[in-house]
Amino acid sequence: MDRPTTRRLIRRAGLFTAALALVLGSSATASAAVTAAPAAPAAAPITVNLTVQGPDSTVFDGTVSTTGHDVTTASGGTHPCDGTNNGANPSPGPTPTAALDDAAKAEGFDWDGTWYASFEDYFVSTVDGHTGGAEAYWNISVNGTSTPVGGCQFRIEAGDDVAFTWTEL
Repeated sequence: MDRPTTRRLIRRAGLFTAALALVLGSSATASAAVTAAPAAPAAAPITVNLTVQGPDSTVFDGTVSTTGHDVTTASGGTHPCDGTNNGANPSPGPTPTAALDDAAKAEGFDWDGTWYASFEDYFVSTVDGHTGGAEAYWNISVNGTSTPVGGCQFRIEAGDDVAFTWTEL
């Protein structure tokens, strides 16, 4: 196989592995949860460095103050996005997707994501008019490492470097 074909296959295998981990993690968490705990008070806002890199240009590069909060998308509706999603953390706090949502509201760019109830998370599909589809996706990373769970499950800390990067398959 040529190098581009090999790279595409490796990227697709990585995506499949990440999706499988999300599915397995969500079913294990769902079977372990018996009752819902009462909602904890909202965490204080933190400031993170957020970069949103599209296929042709940088959509956003700066700091954003964020908390975990309900997020609304055209395709996914309104759902919590505070790190407690799918039992990932015991208390609410800031998340990468909440930071993206806050930056989009402050800077006037759009984003959309499909809500997957089985993961209690959004799959970010479009940012600033750029939709991944079969050829690309929006990768989420924190401090240079792709998140092992969705952007509403992963908790971020003050000063983290959060990135949403258009990534070709």
